[in-house]
Amino acid sequence: MADTPTSRMVHPFGDAPRQTPKQFLYSGNPQHLCHPYQSAPDTHVVLQRRYTVRSQSHSPNNAGSEDHETHKQYTLESSAASGCSRHGSPSSQSVHAGSGSPVSHDDSHSGSTNGHGSPVSASCVTGEDPTDLKQKLKDLEAVMLGTSETDPEIVNSLEISAANQLSLEPEEWEHMVSMPRGNLKELLIACARAVERNNSYAIDLMITELRKMVSVSGEPLERLGAYMVEGLVARLAASGSSIYKALKCKEPRSSDLLSYMHFLYEACPYFKFGYMSANGAIAEAIKGEDRIHIIDFHIAQGAQWVSLLQALAARPGGPPFVRVTGIDDSVSAYARGGGLELVGRRLTHIAGLYKVPFQFDAVAISGSEVEEEHLGVVPGEAVAVNFTLELHHIPDETVSTANHRDRILRLVKGLSPKVLTLVEQESNTNTAPFAQRFAETLDYYTAIFESIDLALPRDDRERINIEQHCLAREIVNLVACEGEERVERHEVFGKWKARLMMAGFSPSPLSALVNATIKTLLQSYSPDYKLAERDGVLYLGWKNRPLIVSSAWH
Repeated sequence: MADTPTSRMVHPFGDAPRQTPKQFLYSGNPQHLCHPYQSAPDTHVVLQRRYTVRSQSHSPNNAGSEDHETHKQYTLESSAASGCSRHGSPSSQSVHAGSGSPVSHDDSHSGSTNGHGSPVSASCVTGEDPTDLKQKLKDLEAVMLGTSETDPEIVNSLEISAANQLSLEPEEWEHMVSMPRGNLKELLIACARAVERNNSYAIDLMITELRKMVSVSGEPLERLGAYMVEGLVARLAASGSSIYKALKCKEPRSSDLLSYMHFLYEACPYFKFGYMSANGAIAEAIKGEDRIHIIDFHIAQGAQWVSLLQALAARPGGPPFVRVTGIDDSVSAYARGGGLELVGRRLTHIAGLYKVPFQFDAVAISGSEVEEEHLGVVPGEAVAVNFTLELHHIPDETVSTANHRDRILRLVKGLSPKVLTLVEQESNTNTAPFAQRFAETLDYYTAIFESIDLALPRDDRERINIEQHCLAREIVNLVACEGEERVERHEVFGKWKARLMMAGFSPSPLSALVNATIKTLLQSYSPDYKLAERDGVLYLGWKNRPLIVSSAWH
């Protein structure tokens, strides 16, 4: 069989020596985010509880509006006899952006318990019979007004106000008592719904329970839950963007990060599937062309193009002239250990080894900033444009009226490319309301974590580092951030198809050769990875959950 880019996959990270990843350690410093729920010693206090809850309108008319913050302050005085103690809830702790690590299972337990070993609520009301509330209010009103005769209207007004403030309406009390217990997935989703409703009391109750159930070294859902809880706490503290930025800033050394990316690349076939399917479509579209211009909207390490250069080198009659325009912003520079010039030198070296005439042009900006003049397309070139796991980062009409997502697609169409390749995550997190987006994120990344669990032991430091440094930032961004700060905005293939067709593109079905090559790749992995083809589009999934979709357009 001819040496096509889909018939063999060259290791995208070359033969660099394997790096020893840094150990994943949690700091004991209460100012470190590894302990965002650090508990104070048990004490009786006058508790000032302040919640900052982010609420967002999900009306289509308000899709681009800024988030609103609702500040609620509840003050409950307690005496030594009341038995109240602070238990380190997220509402009474400050969240620091010094690190992106979630609380570990061992460190997540509160020190305040009652006689039965259960956490004592700082609100001092969880053990009260709500039917006694009216009498207590009567007594309080009598003291305040200096009379034993109580106006029923005043008492009713006080009762309604207190119930509203504490979210303890009679019809909600049973719901609070019967919140999901023992089922981590249900409790995570219930907590997200409470956040969406700004139900502060329910949030406090559920976060306390969730802290006991998550662990970065547990089962897949427990590990994922640790990052989901961190995202919820950051969202409540109105610090989602700060946490996300801190996670990006607190990365390990570039050599270690590259090592973690390497482990993820080898442990799961997701990146290989994307690279091989896109390269196969490009190879077929540029057959017989003498001058080829590949425009990569997220070149990263440039790993995708190694196998394609090898295939072009074996072309009968000699290789064509190949020009690669690599687009990438400064975020990827850290993982590379330098700017795009490193990618250019590496690809130029590889092309030289295979005697392929080669030119590399660097465009060091984000994809949403690209204009036609940045690309320098020359008449006579066969243009191929590649979007591998990148287009969902470009903001659309829900973020800005500029709608760069559709603008970029129209710009690319104006270049008259031979092919556009699109590889994206099959997930709907762009415009969904918060609770729905949370549930979708939970479902999607559960499958990802399960697939990693099969490849690497649960106590493997490399697995912990992979999940923390390669996946946690995405998860926290999806849960904690809104507006322009939320850069993870996935869409399902049906929506991408509509956007591409509106921009003037038509589908180019992936060939049977590409399909067969991917099937061969998956033979080296678990049978739980599933490949499906529908109308020339390839779907890679875990069990029954589609995760990555690859398609080609012209």
